[in-house]
Amino acid sequence: MTGTVVRGNGRLAELDLLRFFAAVAVVSFHYLIAFASVWGERPAKLFPATATAAGLGILGVELFFMISGFVILMSVWGRSLGAFALSRLVRLFPAYWISVGAVAAVYGLGAATALDPKLSVRDYLVNLTMLQRAFGVYDANGVYWSLWAELRFYLLISILVLVGVTFTRCLVFMGVWLLAAGFFAGSENEWVQLIVMPKYAAYFVAGMAFFLMTRYGPRLVLWCFAGVSGGLAVNAALARVAGRIEAVGYDAMPVPGWAVVTAIVIFYVLMAMVALGWLGWLRWRGLMVLGALTYPLYLFHSTVAAVLVPVLRDTLAPWLTALVTLLATMVLSYLVYRLAERPVQEFVKARRRRGAVPAGPPGGAPAPGPVHTSGQERFAADEKASVP
Repeated sequence: MTGTVVRGNGRLAELDLLRFFAAVAVVSFHYLIAFASVWGERPAKLFPATATAAGLGILGVELFFMISGFVILMSVWGRSLGAFALSRLVRLFPAYWISVGAVAAVYGLGAATALDPKLSVRDYLVNLTMLQRAFGVYDANGVYWSLWAELRFYLLISILVLVGVTFTRCLVFMGVWLLAAGFFAGSENEWVQLIVMPKYAAYFVAGMAFFLMTRYGPRLVLWCFAGVSGGLAVNAALARVAGRIEAVGYDAMPVPGWAVVTAIVIFYVLMAMVALGWLGWLRWRGLMVLGALTYPLYLFHSTVAAVLVPVLRDTLAPWLTALVTLLATMVLSYLVYRLAERPVQEFVKARRRRGAVPAGPPGGAPAPGPVHTSGQERFAADEKASVP
């Protein structure tokens, strides 16, 4: 999951905050629960007080997927397929390429061994395409799995772009996808998992429904989509957490089922609050910075931990080690954003402005169709995607 909406003349900062919250949840899960090879023992034993909360961080990616459904549907509205594809390429690849290079350098030139993907040079080159899973190549970094899901969502949404994005067509698209996800919920067929994504479809559809509420109002049909997707999302989340517990044991992943259900409900409530404009009071400019840090934070936190934690764990207390590692990752994330992501995005935007052709109906007339604004005049997307 990287997405920001603009409301009026200001960014929809609440999504920046939710994105950062989701990223920190994932980092907490990895640092305080999952990275046994980094710490040399199960992290839950080192951080027992936060084990349950950190374990729920595994669901941070699901929140990213909900934000993705919201932002990507918004970003394709009224745009060509080419413009949409360019915006995704510009947003995803600069930081991603640096991330792949960092992983290759850490394990090829450094002494780190924890989380080593043990890839060949060819495998790293394939990873640069972000399509490694399509070629049967392991991810250089474990977090890349969610980007593969995002890319498949982009492909599905491209079908909607090709036929034309309208309210009715969105409902048909969402209904067919949700129905397929429910029908194939227990299927392990590779093609079903590849195309339908039954484990994650509900989150994308929910995000789309919540965006449509911002545009057309909180209609009953949209609440129905949110409700049905919520049921599927709870089942998928319970299964995902149960799979983790089965793999490592409850002591290493002490997350009860009721906590999983509560987390998913909270995600849906937060997204509904965004859709209804109830979080519009969030206007702190610092949230823009947090939103900018989210994607590189997600990409680099594993690599930084593999380097720093083994060096620090024997001299610093576990909490201090985790804190120093997190701060180092945030500093690196900011540098990647300022020195790589932002310059590329601004360069492409400048080129597009120089060659831009006025879009929309002749004379600058607004596109037809009802728009629910809830006191906010209009929405527009920037060039950020909604991946982490």
